[in-house]
Amino acid sequence: MGLLESITIAKAFASQNHYRIDANQELLAIGVTNVMGSFVSAYPVTGSFGRTAVNSQTGVCTPAGGIVTSVIVLLSLAFLMPAFYYIPKASLAAVIICAVAPMVDHRVVAKMWRTHKLDLLPFGVTFLLCFWEMQYGIMGGVTVSGALLLYGTARPKVKVSDDGVLVMELSSGLSFPAAEYLSHIIHTQALQEFPPRSVVLDCHHVSIIDYTVINELRDLQSQFRLQKVQLTFSGLQPSILKALLAADLNGFRFTDSVEEALQTESVNLLSD
Repeated sequence: MGLLESITIAKAFASQNHYRIDANQELLAIGVTNVMGSFVSAYPVTGSFGRTAVNSQTGVCTPAGGIVTSVIVLLSLAFLMPAFYYIPKASLAAVIICAVAPMVDHRVVAKMWRTHKLDLLPFGVTFLLCFWEMQYGIMGGVTVSGALLLYGTARPKVKVSDDGVLVMELSSGLSFPAAEYLSHIIHTQALQEFPPRSVVLDCHHVSIIDYTVINELRDLQSQFRLQKVQLTFSGLQPSILKALLAADLNGFRFTDSVEEALQTESVNLLSD
């Protein structure tokens, strides 16, 4: 959680101040710091949004700012603790608000609405949960983003066209969450029709396939053979073709293009 918070803060200030960060370097730095700190019973170390915002507004540019801050904190603890008792929390909050306010870019909402409305969902969840706790906001945003990503993987876009033979163009890779959905689409569009129809799977966009999907395709091949229709693959990338050949699918047929597959199917229909 601390790592996510630190990287989120670092990316926010990197975007504002026009520099790049290396997330792997952040992970290494935080990991080493916490491992070394554990030998001296130190508190867990992570990035602080409020402290970073204050440093940014006061012109701190190097890690040496942490030394100055540490000295001021130690002197304050030693000599100014009685005076701090009378400072209301609202005043301390105002310091952070003033430091963070310039970072708020309300135009990003309109930009997301125009470009990809679904991005407003994790944005809204993160924004609302941050009123509870910042870590809950980050976890909520990551969870919603992961769910949306998984949904897109499990429901790949399938463009169906009818040229006498059904042509299904797959828009992305095929992994195990999409196996059942792909099988359902092919069943409803081809095998449950009367009479059953042959299918050409246009796979020129497919760059990933896994074992679960290959097993589902093996079952589909068997059902197509029982219905005496053909399932043909076209536009397979070399890595995908190698995987399907290694799986030894019974009756596996592939062509270089959809046009070639349609011509082959037309010849088969005429010969029948």
